[in-house]
Amino acid sequence: MRDKQRLIELDKKYLMHPMMNPRHYSRAEPKLVVSAQGVMLKDGDGREIIDGFSGLWCMTVGHNHPRIIEAVNKQMKELCFFSSFQGSTTPPSIELAARLAGMFDPDYKLTRTWFTCGGSESNESNIKIARLYNSLAGRPEKNKILSRRLSYHGMGLATTAATGILPFHDNIGPLPGGFINVASPYCYRCEFGKTWPDCGLECVKDIERTIKEEGPETVAAFIAEPVIGAGGVVPGPPEYFPRVRQICDKYDILLILDEVITGFGRTGKMFGHQHWEGVRPDMMSLAKGISSAHVPLGAAVINSDIYESIGENLDPQKPVMHGFTYMNHPVSCAAGLACIDVIEEEGLVEKAANNGKYLLDKLGTFKDFDCIGDVRGMGLMSVLDLEVYKEGQPENIGPQTLVELCWQKGLYVRSSTKTTVSIAPPMSITREEIDRLLDILDSAVRQLEKELK
Repeated sequence: MRDKQRLIELDKKYLMHPMMNPRHYSRAEPKLVVSAQGVMLKDGDGREIIDGFSGLWCMTVGHNHPRIIEAVNKQMKELCFFSSFQGSTTPPSIELAARLAGMFDPDYKLTRTWFTCGGSESNESNIKIARLYNSLAGRPEKNKILSRRLSYHGMGLATTAATGILPFHDNIGPLPGGFINVASPYCYRCEFGKTWPDCGLECVKDIERTIKEEGPETVAAFIAEPVIGAGGVVPGPPEYFPRVRQICDKYDILLILDEVITGFGRTGKMFGHQHWEGVRPDMMSLAKGISSAHVPLGAAVINSDIYESIGENLDPQKPVMHGFTYMNHPVSCAAGLACIDVIEEEGLVEKAANNGKYLLDKLGTFKDFDCIGDVRGMGLMSVLDLEVYKEGQPENIGPQTLVELCWQKGLYVRSSTKTTVSIAPPMSITREEIDRLLDILDSAVRQLEKELK
């Protein structure tokens, strides 16, 4: 206990936390997590807490998986790091790039990969490549990036500009130009006031309308998550992405699929876009589940035609002027190889599909609560959309309160919008553990209704 207090005092004095108001943090006590195994966390008081959010969507195979730890230890003893700049390479990065290429539909030609430290770097890389590709092909004016309201694509300046959750834009301008938001397929709170399926997919029409207004010759790419994550777990109607692919083909626009959250089984398919036939990504951004967060790792994957076009059109005396120090890191790539082995050998994609349906079916009963307006999800990626408002309190008082109540009762979940609380446990979770999670969540929602009446 004395050590816990010392750590908390040091934390409050020296450490900065993402997504935290400094003034609020000075009054709050940090949630100190000291160990974890599987789906269970242990806090500074020795309490066991169910990780109902996979750390941050990312602990796909659970915490401290021995196969990944073994692979990381082995690689660190052989080679901790060597730069991959200017043609240098290491065995794990080669093997993981080849492994990834074999996991996609061969017709999509997704065979070229840069390994990064996470999703923001992956999206940043793909956005730059989309512009580079068009510029070198003689279309420098084709540089605009479309993204959706409620989308989240990262914390760099370009990826923040692409992010459609507007509070991320506050007080850090000017943001880079050339980023345009279009409607999201948020059916529960449709910005057009329509109802699916009679809406005519107005959100898709908005994409085409915006392309025409901006001029198709100026739009380089459309970036989208197969399921909007931080913006409130929004899967969209089944015909949405096939229509998006058709529009991108019609106007010669690259489709960048941000599979940072949805990749590696989270949705019940190995990759989220596989839920819809013929939805071909020209580029993909991966992270989180690729290493189950045991070490930082992301991937920017591009179609080989794009890669070859850049090579053909680039001045032979110039390199592609892009790269991060830790790109293609051998230890991270070793973790990625081991993580994919675990996902495949333990059948975690199928497990996510089956347990995800079980969880979502059970969560559906929560709509009986007055404070729950909608429940939705895909695989082990689900959300409670709340209808809780209290005069004189912040708009997001309901989600914030529910998250805190869950933590007090032994469950970690997360609120990312002013109305939603997301549930996304590791894919290794058992039915028994899901039932425990649901019991805690039920108790917390009941208490929420009492406290906010």
